[in-house]
Amino acid sequence: MSPGSRPSRSPFRPLSPSEVRAYLRALERFGIKLGLDNIRVLLHALGDPHLAFPSIHVAGTNGKGSVCAMLDAVLRADGRRTGLYTSPHLVDVRERIRVGGRMIGRAELGRLLGRIRGAIDGLLEAGRLDAHPTFFEVLTTLAFLHFANRKVDIAILEVGLGGRFDATNVVTPLVSAITSIALDHREHLGGSLAAIAGEKAGIIKPGVPVVCGPERGAARAVIKARAAELQAPFRPVFGRGRELLAARTPSGLAFRYASEGDVYEFVPGLRGEHQGVNAATAIAVLRELDRLGRGPTRRAVMKGLTSVRWEGRLEVVGRRPAVFLDGAHNEEGARAVARFIRDEIRGRGRFILVFAMMRDKAIRRSARLLFPPARRIILTGIPFTRAASPEEILKAVPEFARKIVIEPDLLRALRLARREAGPAGVVLVAGSLYLVGEVKKLCRAS
Repeated sequence: MSPGSRPSRSPFRPLSPSEVRAYLRALERFGIKLGLDNIRVLLHALGDPHLAFPSIHVAGTNGKGSVCAMLDAVLRADGRRTGLYTSPHLVDVRERIRVGGRMIGRAELGRLLGRIRGAIDGLLEAGRLDAHPTFFEVLTTLAFLHFANRKVDIAILEVGLGGRFDATNVVTPLVSAITSIALDHREHLGGSLAAIAGEKAGIIKPGVPVVCGPERGAARAVIKARAAELQAPFRPVFGRGRELLAARTPSGLAFRYASEGDVYEFVPGLRGEHQGVNAATAIAVLRELDRLGRGPTRRAVMKGLTSVRWEGRLEVVGRRPAVFLDGAHNEEGARAVARFIRDEIRGRGRFILVFAMMRDKAIRRSARLLFPPARRIILTGIPFTRAASPEEILKAVPEFARKIVIEPDLLRALRLARREAGPAGVVLVAGSLYLVGEVKKLCRAS
């Protein structure tokens, strides 16, 4: 029997909010399991809801959530009913599943989760599942059911981990996209850029165009070779005839993306130079929809890119001092935020960094990107077993000890940071999306 389940005459009984929380917590014990057999069996038992709508499938080490948010914003601006499935969530699990920009309702979450739990119990009893579905497999199934029920015009699906064996990889999308390749999740995806690219290239389907963000090197070569093998049109975001230029304006960074003679000029709704790259990737995907006769209007593209919002990505949550939140949860993410510090924060007053990171991430390499410009670094704690303690982080970067303060209590760390920055300064909270989520909880409670 599945976690939290009990004998019932109605296996599809809706779950109450407290039962939803308990059931999802119980699912976490099944950890990460890469493979598609289980989710295919479960989806088939529920009527194959993933076949009920067209989709766009987005993988990548960094940027895939932002690209998905941009695509969703553009297609909604074009009048489409969109489904958006992303991970992880920051505060509420319902953030992962949205239709038309709105999170799935609590009652609908309980109803669909009850139906899925009943199906899992039946499949386990019949011996048709090799193992109990994981937290991510259950939520992916739930998203597909919700999108099918709401009859979305198109779904934008973010890969959770890797690509080849990710639960989202049961779809055959209109377009696949791979935003970037960097060394992350090596224990699951491999220890080289080529190996990681191979896993992410697993989302490429025969004949389905693939938009490729990486500009050069082994990762791009792997993706291009896999596309050729499957006769999938290979569409690079950058290269001959495709370039991105940036210029500083009073309203922020303005970008000019030229692709095959067409030019797009925009100021993204999301901050940072890296968001120009993400916007170019989104435009490349939308151009593929154009080729299929499903593209949005030019006006919708501009409106979506400039109006998009995505929490936890250089998000402003305070003024006097300015307080920014960003996950920056791996080396590539830290490098993007370091560029933002250099271009937008340095010189704006005292800069204070509040930092925490997962133990299995590149702590030293990320810290050496983010720590140097900070006047004070406050190492704090977050309530996750994978989180590195402040002392572990300090041990990894002893050369910064002179300007480091340890404050394990997050609320006190934030108060200290604001005090140190002063009204004219800047506070950046970075190092983990889990840290961002905990800060947002505190903001909502205050």
